[in-house]
Amino acid sequence: MQYVSTRGHAATPSFCEILLGGLAPDGGLYLPADYPQVSLEELDRWRALSYADLAFEVLKKFATDIPAADLHALTRKTYTAEVYRNTRAGEDAAAITPLRTLEKNGAGALMLQSLSNGPTLAFKDMAMQLLGNLFEYALAKDGAALNILGATSGDTGSAAEYAMRGKHGIRVFMLSPHRKMSAFQTAQMFSLQDPNIFNIAVEGVFDDCQDIVKAVSNDLAYKAAQKIGTVNSINWARVVAQVVYYFRGYLSATTSAVAGQKVSFTVPSGNFGNICAGHIARMMGLPIDKLVAATNENDVLDEFFRTGVYRVRKSAETYHTSSPSMDISKASNFERFVFDLLDRDSNRVRALFDKVETDGGFDLSGRAGSDGDEFERVVKYGFASGKSTHQDRIDTIREVQDEYGITIDTHTADGIKVARENMAPGVPMIVLETALAAKFNETILEALGTDAERPPGFEALEELPQRFEVMPADAARIKAYIAAHTGL
Repeated sequence: MQYVSTRGHAATPSFCEILLGGLAPDGGLYLPADYPQVSLEELDRWRALSYADLAFEVLKKFATDIPAADLHALTRKTYTAEVYRNTRAGEDAAAITPLRTLEKNGAGALMLQSLSNGPTLAFKDMAMQLLGNLFEYALAKDGAALNILGATSGDTGSAAEYAMRGKHGIRVFMLSPHRKMSAFQTAQMFSLQDPNIFNIAVEGVFDDCQDIVKAVSNDLAYKAAQKIGTVNSINWARVVAQVVYYFRGYLSATTSAVAGQKVSFTVPSGNFGNICAGHIARMMGLPIDKLVAATNENDVLDEFFRTGVYRVRKSAETYHTSSPSMDISKASNFERFVFDLLDRDSNRVRALFDKVETDGGFDLSGRAGSDGDEFERVVKYGFASGKSTHQDRIDTIREVQDEYGITIDTHTADGIKVARENMAPGVPMIVLETALAAKFNETILEALGTDAERPPGFEALEELPQRFEVMPADAARIKAYIAAHTGL
């Protein structure tokens, strides 16, 4: 399996060659040269597999340069009931991503796939725990070191830090928007005292943090000298690890792929990484009817899927909401989908995303003066979208608690609200859970008048000492800080 850049870089590296990096040398994102295919018969044979063994079957199609025995050992080390133990009452920890049916009616079944049972109570753990083990494996083979630079709107940071803490040869420099995460998210990251973890609170929004990561990644000389890698979803290994739970969700919700059964997924989405994994699963042959992107008030993706216009918001136009992990106005992984949408025309992709930097967006609606007429092809890929507001989140949290006895977090509430608007007769709709409600207790208290339940071990988290640096949104300052703390 070889990989190509969305912007046409000539080299075609292997999985291990791109594992520790982020952007391609030309600033593009990596995708497989061809998507591996899964037949319906093969898919049905996977039904009895454990999550770890399913992960192996999916990942071995992409990581062909890792010996099968080694890869299988890594998935079995990662996906255990001990690691993913923070389950709700009645859930089976061994299932890793248990599926619960919320309602059945004439429109079909509404289901919730639990993805937040890992150590930081967010879906990011599903990929990040594997990424930590993959990094350690690759670095140990060469006796190398890695300095990870990442950006987070709330959950990626803690998931990365908990996956990498104590890992030999790895340091983590995590950027987050200063005072724009929940109190739980902030404490979960900043209370870590491990010497290989460095938290930097950037005076700005998440997009400023993300822009700094990209600027550093595009400085090839600095990136090489400081041995910079990334864990954001621009990292291909993280995206492909997320593909696995789409296969598990499908297999849990259906009885036969060969019989033509399909499902839909609704995905709370800001940076497009999570739902991009669903697009990849569909391209591999997973029978997906619709992929529904659920946004909050920062509705860049919803606007595109409704109109064909991709219009990035400026920092001052990005809202700070009660689903803060989706407070994103420049979706990094969107470029991967656009690459496929444009029949992998890297020249057009490069031109469009150069236009994002100069003009703030592009238009594929097909109207006079637009940049193309591909909007109608979005239907071919099964995409739809919807938007949720703070009041929608409050109402949905109350309804789900009253009707099903489940306390959901704010992002999952965005997902359920939008899922209900996009259900089709006879097609199960699976909502991907984003986090446990405890991470956003301020809004849970507003909605329900009571605190969200916390799994054991998270009591008084906000009272722990915190260690972090506040810095301006200045790539040069961040680069200097990293250099000063790596000893390279």
